[in-house]
Amino acid sequence: MNILAFGPNGSGKGTQGAIVKEKYGMDHIESGAIFREHIKGGTKLGMKAKAFIESGDLVPDEITIPMVLETLAKSKEKGWLLDGFPRSLAQAEALDKALKESGMALDYILEITLDREIAKERIMGRRLCANDNNHPNHIAFDAIKPVEKDGELVCRVCAGELSARADDQDEGAINKRHDIYYDETTGTMAAVNYFKNTDSKIIAVDGSKAIKAISEDIMDQLG
Repeated sequence: MNILAFGPNGSGKGTQGAIVKEKYGMDHIESGAIFREHIKGGTKLGMKAKAFIESGDLVPDEITIPMVLETLAKSKEKGWLLDGFPRSLAQAEALDKALKESGMALDYILEITLDREIAKERIMGRRLCANDNNHPNHIAFDAIKPVEKDGELVCRVCAGELSARADDQDEGAINKRHDIYYDETTGTMAAVNYFKNTDSKIIAVDGSKAIKAISEDIMDQLG
């Protein structure tokens, strides 16, 4: 089973992707993690991507697409949930073409909807675990609030060290990312609408609900 997940930054699609991964034993492929792996490894593509990510800009297709398609091919047998790509209509068209050429079916389109202002608040309060970025930690939500250890906030799941991405605290960078996502002409919403016109089944859930309620909605529709 292959799933393409959409949702604005702050909607919790990474968290839900981790839940689906655990349930179905598939790979959760998150474009940001692919970028971080390349950046950490000092690859040529990673260094090029780094400058765009730090400024809150969209990483160009000629950098992003080779990274993502290489990873999808490795997960072809297990199945995958792709999170964070495509982010534009052009990327959606390129991904659709590549999947068809490789014989990989796209079974479900998962869309997590969320008001833009709520999404911004969530971004600014989230914290990243050094051990696993999919461990949900947020200073404003009791259900996923970090725990205190020796006077410091640590991951509520594994007690790992927490940090905040610099661009998560930059409203200008957040607005840039959301401008891209909510753009229905050439941006991510245009990509969502593109895939809604394919043969894939559509799963739409309300991202303002609690994590458990959202995951239950998703599982009910996946069957």
